[in-house]
This record gives sequence, C-alpha cells and structure tokens, in this order.
Amino acid sequence: MSNTCKILTITCIFIFVHPVLVSAKCTCETQYKDENKQEALRYKVGAIVSILVASALGVCIPLFLKNISVLQPDKAVHFLIKAFAAGVILATGCIHILPDAFQSLTSPCLGLNPLGGFPFTGFVTMMSAILTLIMESFATGFHRRAELRKAQPLNNDEDVESDGPHPHPHPHGSAIILDRSASSDLIRYRVISQVLELGIVVHSVIIGISVGASQSPKTIKPLIAALSFHQFFEGMGLGGCISQAKFKSRAMIIMVLFFSLTTPSGIAIGIGISQVYNEQSRTALIVEGFLNSASAGILIYMALVDLLAADFMNSKLQSNVRLQLGTYFTLLLGASCMSLLAKWGGS
Repeated sequence: MSNTCKILTITCIFIFVHPVLVSAKCTCETQYKDENKQEALRYKVGAIVSILVASALGVCIPLFLKNISVLQPDKAVHFLIKAFAAGVILATGCIHILPDAFQSLTSPCLGLNPLGGFPFTGFVTMMSAILTLIMESFATGFHRRAELRKAQPLNNDEDVESDGPHPHPHPHGSAIILDRSASSDLIRYRVISQVLELGIVVHSVIIGISVGASQSPKTIKPLIAALSFHQFFEGMGLGGCISQAKFKSRAMIIMVLFFSLTTPSGIAIGIGISQVYNEQSRTALIVEGFLNSASAGILIYMALVDLLAADFMNSKLQSNVRLQLGTYFTLLLGASCMSLLAKWGGS
C-alpha cells in the first residue's frame, strides 16, 4: 500500500471514529452505576436538615449581633466583617456559579456546536450585571425623586429666626437634607439586599434540585458538608446586608425564611422529580446554564460595586492604613474560604 493510501485510510478512520469518541465522553444518558435509591434518600433527608440549619444560622448571626456597639456601621469591625462577606459572595459568583454555567452551556450533550457557538455564558452574565445596575439605579432614583417632591419649600418663617435687625438661620433646612440623605441610603441598602438574595436564591434552587434528583450516595454524601458551609457563609453575607437595610421585623423574617428554605425546597423538588429529571438533557442544561449565568452576574456586580467599592472608597477606611490592610486580609480570607469549598466539591 502506498503512502498516499495509508494517509487516506487513516484520515477516513479518524473522520468516522472521532464523532464516536466525542460522544463517548458524554453519553447524555443518566448514569445508573453507584445508584442506591434508599441510601440516597437518607442522605437527601440529612442534607435538607443540615443545610436548613446552616442557612438559618448563617443569615441570623448578623441580625442577632446588629445591636452590639462594636459592630455598628461606623466601627472598624463592621468594615472587616463586610469585606469578608463580600469576598464570600464574589467567590460564589466567580468560582462556584460561573464555571457551572460554562459547563452547562458548552456541554457536548448540546451537540458539536452548542447554541450556534455564541458565548451565551458571558453574554448573560454581562447583561444580568447591567440590568442589576439599571434596576438599582432606577429604584434609588425613584425614591429620591419622591423624597424631593415631599419636601416642603423653605421660607423665612420656618428657616430664619429674627432677633431684631439680625436674622439667624434655622437648622430645620439642614435637618431635612440629612433626613433625605439617610432615607436614600436606606432604600439603596434595601434594594441591594433584595437583589442579592435573588441572585443567591436562583443558584440555591438549582443546587437543591441537582442534589435531590441524584440517586448516587457517593455523589450526595460529600456535598452535605460542603453545601452546609456554602450556605452558612452566603447567609452571613446576606444577613449583613439585611441588617444594614433596617427592614421591619415582618419583612426581615420573610427574607430569612426565603433564603433558609430555598435549597432544602430545591432538594425536595429534586426528590419528587428524580424519576423523570435528566440533568444531562438539552433543556435542563440550557435552563441551568442561563440561570447560573444570570445569578453569577448579579453576585459579581453586587460584591464589587455595592459591597466593596462603597466601603473601600470610604474616607474612614482610607485614612486608616491598619484598617485598610485588615479589610484586604478579610476580603481575601472570605474569597479563599469559598474557593476551598469549590475544591472540596460543593459548587
């Protein structure tokens, strides 16, 4: 056989065998080895309890400690804790959620050219960050305009005290300006906490459904501890934002319950649909990929813009070198803790 024939033969073999090799990497079928439904169910129930307790504990700790004087917003410890929480949230978006989104939307189970080759993961992440900015800016601006419309015009009777020929400015006008500023900050904190919870909850539901739908004890067992710590740290970050927003007790309880019950509810849903759910199906991969991308964009924006930029540009922090170095350390500590959890297996 001539060299030309050998080359053509090898080329033909490669052309016909290569698609088989690619598809062999992902059968796009539910894997049944290592499955034990009864044992898996016991682990799922344990996961529900463990994650529920960890989530509730994490989100409630900042709320229970908010009245301690050393933790007030003008204290150094507040900056340190907030930087740690921001690191946790940033790592959640970058290390836990975004890689999952890339994996889903570039899966070989979607075909050789998934979604026309367009990088939807980055696009959806970018758009969710932009929409978060728009929503936050619009909500804050709407409230600020409403406050300005409510304000009474200043006049000489209210704002000037007359003592003979010499008028004295009345402090009433300054008080109104301070009240407006405090009110605007408060509504901004509330928008931040609500949008942050939305971003966390979306990913938590997906995690819960994936765990609940799995029938492999070997898959579920290591995730129980990892996801418990994951939810605990996320809860601390969210709880700090809720505390700063100064919600009324009823709204605060609703937000705490909503966060605490999301992953356990997702696991329960996963258990219910485990017989029909296939996480490698085209629909499941696309939906999970888009939702995770949106969630990552929200969390990355919130961590960088609303939590870190606001504090790192604060004059109190910038005038104190030791406090600056402390916040850098706690930021890296929070990010490192969540990054280690990803290595441990809890994404």
